[in-house]
Amino acid sequence: MRILFVTATRIGDAVLSTGLLDHLLRAHPGARITVACGPAAAGVFARMPGLERLIVVAKKRFELHWLDLWWQVARTRWDLVVDLRASALAWMVPARKRLTGKGGRRPGHRLTHLGALMGLAPPPLPVAWTAAADEARALALLPGGPWLVLGPTANWSEKVWPAERFIRVARALVAPGGTRAGAPGGALAGARIAILGGPGAVERAMAAPVLDAFPDAVDLVGNLALPEVAAVLRRAALFLGNDSGLMHLAAATGAPTIGLFGRSSAAEYGPCGQRAVAVEADGPPFEAPMTALPESRVLAAAERLLAAPVPASTEPA
Repeated sequence: MRILFVTATRIGDAVLSTGLLDHLLRAHPGARITVACGPAAAGVFARMPGLERLIVVAKKRFELHWLDLWWQVARTRWDLVVDLRASALAWMVPARKRLTGKGGRRPGHRLTHLGALMGLAPPPLPVAWTAAADEARALALLPGGPWLVLGPTANWSEKVWPAERFIRVARALVAPGGTRAGAPGGALAGARIAILGGPGAVERAMAAPVLDAFPDAVDLVGNLALPEVAAVLRRAALFLGNDSGLMHLAAATGAPTIGLFGRSSAAEYGPCGQRAVAVEADGPPFEAPMTALPESRVLAAAERLLAAPVPASTEPA
């Protein structure tokens, strides 16, 4: 079976779509899948089993990137075309079956929308694919444990929780004896810290205050390919980060994940995983500033998540 899967340009949306691909791989063993996505998201699919071809769709003026993509896929007869970008492409290539997403914003979580496209309820959770080399690199970078992994960056400054709050919560979580008498947050007592972020000067500047506060932390800002990032996140005892692609990837690996929300909506884009929760700022979604998210609520959420039983499907083999 040959499948063409057209998905997102952004990392977070691409990660959310991996659950559909995992479902297709399970439903159609031996399927040969071509994935088309934006440049930033390509690493999400680089290690996917059954991947016959990865087409990176770089945006061009006058939407000529769609013409480029059509030229690369129009001479194949597809058994299934899944177009999450709501373009006309699915109807311009030969296919036995077509599934196309809807454009624009709608109520409900994005993952629910994706599942509905294939009639899947509940929708399949995202997954993260890595190779043995990625896991070996992560082990070399983060030996032993436990590790608290911080993601203090985002693609928009308004979604960034103040650095000083990241610093205080991280210090409380790794402090010997827990965050307060009898608190379950002591599970991270003595943990080491690693800091992740995307490439480029903007992400480096966002992460700089947190990096400066933890000079002994492992600095992984902009240093890794996405499969390596996924392998690093899989080693996290806890990931704490802003609403970002890193947050979605962390949840997909099965790592305990806390996503921080203010000027975005957890109801639409909260992290999706068996051990993932969102903590929102006080006020209406999309309007509440990140400064309206108190440290105490984030710390309490971390303590609850760390104290909760590990679901059977996420326990180490």
